[in-house]
Amino acid sequence: MEWSWQRIPAEYLVTGVKLARGGKLAARKGFLHVKKGRIEAIGVGKPTAEGLPALDAEGLVLAPGFVDTHVHFREPGQEEKETVATGSRAAAAGGYTAVVTMPNTDPAIDNAGMVRYVIDRAKEAGLCRVLPTGAISVGREGESMAEMGAMIEAGAVAFTDDGSPVASGKLMANALKYAKMLGVPIMSHAEDLSITGGGCMHAGYWSTRLGLTGMPRAGEDAATFRDIELARATGGHLHVCHVSTKGAVDAIRRAKIDGVLVTAEATPHHFSLDHSCCREYSPLFKMSPPLREPDDVTAVADGLADGTLDCIATDHAPHTATEKELQFDQSPFGVIGLETAFAVGNTFLVEAGKMDLGQLVQCMTERPADVLGLPLGRLDEGAEADFVLLDPKRQWTVATEHLRSRSRNSSFLGETLCGRVMATFLRGRLTWREEDPSLG
Repeated sequence: MEWSWQRIPAEYLVTGVKLARGGKLAARKGFLHVKKGRIEAIGVGKPTAEGLPALDAEGLVLAPGFVDTHVHFREPGQEEKETVATGSRAAAAGGYTAVVTMPNTDPAIDNAGMVRYVIDRAKEAGLCRVLPTGAISVGREGESMAEMGAMIEAGAVAFTDDGSPVASGKLMANALKYAKMLGVPIMSHAEDLSITGGGCMHAGYWSTRLGLTGMPRAGEDAATFRDIELARATGGHLHVCHVSTKGAVDAIRRAKIDGVLVTAEATPHHFSLDHSCCREYSPLFKMSPPLREPDDVTAVADGLADGTLDCIATDHAPHTATEKELQFDQSPFGVIGLETAFAVGNTFLVEAGKMDLGQLVQCMTERPADVLGLPLGRLDEGAEADFVLLDPKRQWTVATEHLRSRSRNSSFLGETLCGRVMATFLRGRLTWREEDPSLG
């Protein structure tokens, strides 16, 4: 029977695919059987059911829908940069079926009503699961703890003041203790502003040559060490966001060996680009933490490969074109990343021999879901059918017309990458399709 993209049936098959599950890529082709939004059956070889509408996805990889532990959707308060709806659209185009939003909006997501607001906007869009984090402190001002229990009841999945560090060690320790009772992690923006404050790029050769104020590695290293020691003392779950230095990777590795409950994420730009990218003063390479030195880039990639760093997170941070056209030192920190994450990972980790495709998929599915204790990122019979079709050999050049985010501030514009998301399904329903006649 023929498949129709215009009207996907309630029960169907996807055939001819190689399944990526549990960190492995199947050697033989297999199938997925979807019924009423759930996985009815999955396996290698021929489908067990016959006579159903079928999509022949010959040559493609079928993986769980991607999960991102760190995105900024800017709503409420900065809808000109991104909304929950436009961010969900970008997520679907990048293969994501679940994303975790940061609370640095205006006003901040620091109460139950704001958590429900984000969840309601996501339901209206219907393109991606949007899981809000709540702020650690009221207004993200770092002074008094926000009402964590009420936010958990409203649907928050973790707590963070991301965009800003928690300067008070006492507040951070108390947050770890309380979050432990609630069974969720504290996500740390590890930065000591007394060391990095006023900087706009990594402190090193290029900052000196360009005449720009630098942000030393020590600012991230010191804050990471402090937060690890607080997690050790409290028994709370610490999740370190956007790790960018060799020192931070080493500290996390030692903490895990010691049995400290610490997890960590790395962004695509931190395992693929270094501070030399800033040599033309382009704000498309300005982010916090900044692009570091080549040995830091290697350490982050190696940390992902050996499991020290648990997952890949985009830190998708949209800004308007006007903002990103300012001088380097005046433009805001942050770049978008949802729509290029798989391709960057495939190009700089898989094609570079750092890991295989099964491991990359695991870093973008099971492992980020496990960090937050979410029942997502897997292809299991009976589970909701969140999945993505990938062409790991498809080359494409990143251009503004490819992007579905409201913003265009990508560090990879003009770059040719290897690996393309061909289609994304949420609960068995198509949310994104690359316009390609070979599909359907």
